[in-house]
Amino acid sequence: MAHTHDHSGHDHTGRDHTGHDHIGHDHAPGHVPGSTDKKRVLTAACLTGGFMVAEALGGILTGSLALLADAGHMLADSIALGLAWYAFHLAGRPATVRLTYGFGRVKTLVAYTNGIAIFVIALWIVYEAWRRLQAPAPVLGGPMLVVATLGLLVNIGSFLVLHGGDHENLNMRGAILHVLGDLLGSAAAIAAALVILATGWTPIDPILSVLVSLLILYTAWSLMRAAAHVLLEGVPPSLDRDLIAMDIEATVPGVREVHHMHVWSLDGTSNMATLHACLDEGVDAHQAVSAVKKRLASEHGISHATVEPEFGQCADDSHEHGHEAAAHHDHHH
Repeated sequence: MAHTHDHSGHDHTGRDHTGHDHIGHDHAPGHVPGSTDKKRVLTAACLTGGFMVAEALGGILTGSLALLADAGHMLADSIALGLAWYAFHLAGRPATVRLTYGFGRVKTLVAYTNGIAIFVIALWIVYEAWRRLQAPAPVLGGPMLVVATLGLLVNIGSFLVLHGGDHENLNMRGAILHVLGDLLGSAAAIAAALVILATGWTPIDPILSVLVSLLILYTAWSLMRAAAHVLLEGVPPSLDRDLIAMDIEATVPGVREVHHMHVWSLDGTSNMATLHACLDEGVDAHQAVSAVKKRLASEHGISHATVEPEFGQCADDSHEHGHEAAAHHDHHH
């Protein structure tokens, strides 16, 4: 057990494997992992938060639900982007005695929370639009068009800032989704303003706000699913646990069988595994474990693995671990 403890301490406190994954497209020397992503998110949060106030006032003055809906979305986004920035800030901290994996998963938690927040806002927009269709309210097309156009420009700026970041990172994906939703909201508000100016038909305002909210719901759902998969310790989509186990049995000399294998991701980018390797009699356990770890890293992108070598009977199948063996039965390869 001493070896396992030492290994995890080395990997997670030193962050010698997560750093590589998080740098994404920024390979400049001396860069802190995710540091440019962190700056990008903070810039987008300030842009979004600053304009949200102007758009909310514009929505109240013009009577436009599309503007108010977009302002509501921008409010959630500026909070979400602020949280995303804080998640990046925390992720840079080393592991602690209580949090041995460090703070890397905070980003996934934030991504999941973001998804829930967008869901609530989108449902509110749908409800408000339904109310407005029952009793149409007057909308000032001219001022609405000006505010919506300015909003679009701000959102394009935020999107360009975030788009240069790491697209594999769930936290960044969440931030980009928020700004994309804002972009579409502003585009819908512009379209509604143009229709109102041309025809005076105000129901277009709530109708377009509903279309935007449905799109927001879809993107929020996909983000929440990806984040939930990480939080539930699911096997990363790019990997197949059973195929990896078969590959180790086929390619690593001396490994007779692999079982009790778990493969998961810490934060959506760095993959991890634990497994029992049943070895042939007379095989050097240290060499076999090293070979398994090398194979996992080079062929399957699993940079942190805990391998338990076994000869004969599995330690978890002994009398005192009977319940554990039963619980893990479905993981037997």
